[in-house]
Amino acid sequence: MSEITQEELAFYKEAVSVSPKSAAIRNAVTTNGILQAARDNERAGALTPVFSVDLESSPVANQLQSGRCWMFAALNTMRHDMKAVYGLPGDFELSQSYTFFWDKLEKANYFYENILATADKPTDDREVAFLLQMPQQDGGQWDMLVALIEKYGVVPQSAYPESQASSHSAEFNRLYNGKLRKDAITLRKLVAANAAQAEIDEKLAQFGRENYHMLSLTFGEPPVAFDFSYRDKDNNFHREQAISPLDFFAKYVGWELSDYISIINAPTADKPFNQTYNVKMLGNVSGGREVKHLNLDLATFKDLAVKQLLAGENVWFGVDMGPKLDRKAGLMDTKLFNEDDLFDVDFSMTKAERLEYGDSLMTHAMVLTGVDLVDGKPTKWKVENSWGDKNGNKGYFTMSDEWFDEFTYQIVIKKEFLPEELRDIYETATPIMLAPWDPMGALA
Repeated sequence: MSEITQEELAFYKEAVSVSPKSAAIRNAVTTNGILQAARDNERAGALTPVFSVDLESSPVANQLQSGRCWMFAALNTMRHDMKAVYGLPGDFELSQSYTFFWDKLEKANYFYENILATADKPTDDREVAFLLQMPQQDGGQWDMLVALIEKYGVVPQSAYPESQASSHSAEFNRLYNGKLRKDAITLRKLVAANAAQAEIDEKLAQFGRENYHMLSLTFGEPPVAFDFSYRDKDNNFHREQAISPLDFFAKYVGWELSDYISIINAPTADKPFNQTYNVKMLGNVSGGREVKHLNLDLATFKDLAVKQLLAGENVWFGVDMGPKLDRKAGLMDTKLFNEDDLFDVDFSMTKAERLEYGDSLMTHAMVLTGVDLVDGKPTKWKVENSWGDKNGNKGYFTMSDEWFDEFTYQIVIKKEFLPEELRDIYETATPIMLAPWDPMGALA
């Protein structure tokens, strides 16, 4: 490896000294930060929050300091339908804390299964190291939420309200992950000692009991049955007594969850389009719905999102929420910040290159609630976020179509909007198994 010489340093510095604008740019960046110094205010002004297709909106929810965006996005798509059918009040929400409780319990069990399956490998094996790096976390994917609902149902937020830990989860996660790693030590030692399956099962039962105890004390005991009452938009009173979470979902949401599938746009060479994919070690509910993606080209991917919106249905979608984002203004646009011009450096990469070289992956899930179509083509999209109403237009963001192209990786589409040949591929093709660390296994 060669060192940086004094001659090379002189060459580096010359780039600054020869530019008459360097001092002004340095002052702008050091005073305002990179993004504000590079912000294109004219471009920001063009992204007005007006859309030709604009579904009825609800007040945005707030996940606070937790990584539950995937739950918020999914449950928000469901509550929109519920409000339309039952005339529920504007601030009605399904309980994100309820699904959070069961996700934490199920992810621990899923972790134990993977630890036992890899117990013959050293801890520096890549798969084992991957498991131990983050035994469980707040994030997830659409199919994981479906697995939870199919097993545990849903409840209104009034039946299982937020706790301190559900909305500020870092403290619990630190403690819980430490326990799971310690449990992994025990399980791996039992396997190394050729312990009987009955002894391993006894330990798993003990760990599960401890986990449930921790979760119940931290988040609250989840209801087995509850009462649900509300006044509809015409002020008529309604009451449902002693209904179970599964029956509540069946009656008040009523979705056939198998009709909704994950579509991805991953244009890397290792993932041919019109093919399905699983991700090894990705899931939460053992025996529940597996994560399965159908990879499609961008034009088809985008067309499906538009079709679903035109039919009056919101769209759950997953993105990389880091790049080209003005959080306060609620703007997502590839031309919003001109860092290339600011530093006179070409930062550009293709979508495939960003995925392949670790520069991008799905980090956040939200809801598409509108789109602006010009001559049938989208120019910008309306986005329901879950960061409260202090950002954007009362919590709703505006996303340019160019940003959608570059940083949107996943949408959830009802099967009826897919051409028959794509439905057949999803149902009949043998999925290709991706590595646990593949970017399409990232958790929103």
